[in-house]
Amino acid sequence: MTKQLFAVMATGLALMAATPALAQQGGSTVTAATTQGPILSFSVSEEVRSRPDQASVGAGVTTTAPTAVEAMRLNAAAMDKLIAAAKARGIKAEDIQTSGISLSPQYDYNNQGNGQPPRFLGYQVSNTVRATTSKIDDIGPLLDALVAAGGTNIDGPSFAMKDPDAQLAGARGAAIKAAEAKAADYARLAGFRGAELVSLSEGGSFGPNPPMPMVRMQAMDAAGKATPVEPGRVSNTLTLNFQYRLVR
Repeated sequence: MTKQLFAVMATGLALMAATPALAQQGGSTVTAATTQGPILSFSVSEEVRSRPDQASVGAGVTTTAPTAVEAMRLNAAAMDKLIAAAKARGIKAEDIQTSGISLSPQYDYNNQGNGQPPRFLGYQVSNTVRATTSKIDDIGPLLDALVAAGGTNIDGPSFAMKDPDAQLAGARGAAIKAAEAKAADYARLAGFRGAELVSLSEGGSFGPNPPMPMVRMQAMDAAGKATPVEPGRVSNTLTLNFQYRLVR
């Protein structure tokens, strides 16, 4: 499940070892700037795609009332039911986190064309929590339980790896082997005996699946089928930057 992504640079076979020079095209460089031998620089990337072992979903409730106090009170009662539903599905308290609360006045602007000021409607409160679980197969039933408990604003699911660095354990070895082969190939083509590693640095990015946009949902029929959720694969890309010295 690895995919090598080489940023390749063709340097030309005639390297001017005696005169400082720089040959460059693409992502690799060969520099004849030292008396020990020219320096070859390039990067090797390995992409690993794995089934996620962690997922999170957001669920919230929006309430409206004539006063801010009443809107907050109604929202708190609704959120208590939502959080209880998440816990009933096995979500631990430490894996439930409030991600946003907003309170704002609401107005009707439809009569402004007649020169009238907007009509005050009341206050609206939105509250959202995010639940994280390692039970990937339970995401669909969890979403259904949150909606059945009154959740109307659903965000996610978002899939990830608990330990993305561990996912790259095999990728590092593959990247180093690929770099050794590439450096040896450059040395052979350029008429050198071999290549010595001068420096090595790591970069990379972990790419969890982006969360689905927040949508408003209606409670499903109690006898209906659970919401289907497919976790797919999440990707993690490792990039190693190498410098080799070509030796006679």
